[in-house]
Amino acid sequence: MTEAFLTLGIETSCDETAVAILAGETDVRANLVYSQADLHAKYGGVVPEVASRNHVMKLPYLVRQAIAEARVKMKDLSLVAATYGPGLVGPLLVGVSHAKGLAYGLGLPFVGVNHLEAHIFANRLSDAALEPPFMALVVSGGHTSLIEVKSYGDYQTVGTTVDDAAGEALDKIGKMIGIGYPAGAEIDRLARAGDPKAIDFPRPMGTSAGFDFSFAGLKTAVLYHLKKHPREKEADVAASVLASVVDVLTKKSIEATRRYHLERLVVVGGVAANSHLRERLLAAGEERGVSIAFPPIAFCTDNAAMIAAAGAYRHLQLSETHDFALTPDPSLAL
Repeated sequence: MTEAFLTLGIETSCDETAVAILAGETDVRANLVYSQADLHAKYGGVVPEVASRNHVMKLPYLVRQAIAEARVKMKDLSLVAATYGPGLVGPLLVGVSHAKGLAYGLGLPFVGVNHLEAHIFANRLSDAALEPPFMALVVSGGHTSLIEVKSYGDYQTVGTTVDDAAGEALDKIGKMIGIGYPAGAEIDRLARAGDPKAIDFPRPMGTSAGFDFSFAGLKTAVLYHLKKHPREKEADVAASVLASVVDVLTKKSIEATRRYHLERLVVVGGVAANSHLRERLLAAGEERGVSIAFPPIAFCTDNAAMIAAAGAYRHLQLSETHDFALTPDPSLAL
């Protein structure tokens, strides 16, 4: 039997089924992710009903596997945490229901976790000394936001997307140039062989006041360009698209960090794994006197370790526990 405080984390907000075991607040004992990407690729995007049914099938096995990998027993667990929003309502319902069932059966407290807050905790898993205040750029398939983190649990949204998130736009543009879903990693790879100045795509809201984002216009610009130039090199399109996205993300996030008199920018979410964004932000941060922090690649994309980390913190440090009546909130804000 272990004496550590053990949190079982569950993440099912979209098309990844993830389970993790966390000891204390930062010691990851197991972190398993089952991706449904291949399942949804033929549809060109996530089908909520398909994702939900797959979560139902995979979750029990992943829980058992995580317990075995962490070398603990179910009776050793101290807390169960699960994403309850934002996300797709069907997948969220599967994860929350499974988590509440485990907590009830084991007589454990249950904490519902905000998926966006969990992303902010991803860096803490690899750097336990990382403490607010800092600016967080949350950039993924469903979200692109700048959040002032005054302390863990105390957030102010500085800017957000008014339409498509950066990752969503990349997936849709990838489909236009013949890349399967999800397209982010392949666009990143393709861009290495392309010319980022080949096509002068717009930088939507790149010079607007404030720190909101918009990527729908870029998507439209690519669509019309490809209609006029159907034989355009895929690598040049990828490189030029990434140049636009990275320019806007870098400019706004660095400026927001300085405007709010902060010294550190923490970049999280699936798009934080993009090599072009990492290179540009690190260079811009060094030039403008802003420290840039990225989580390891494994903690960028959706995972349950970050869910467990946020849940453990809220329970241990903020004394939070949720009632079993808690329901998923697809539009949950931070």
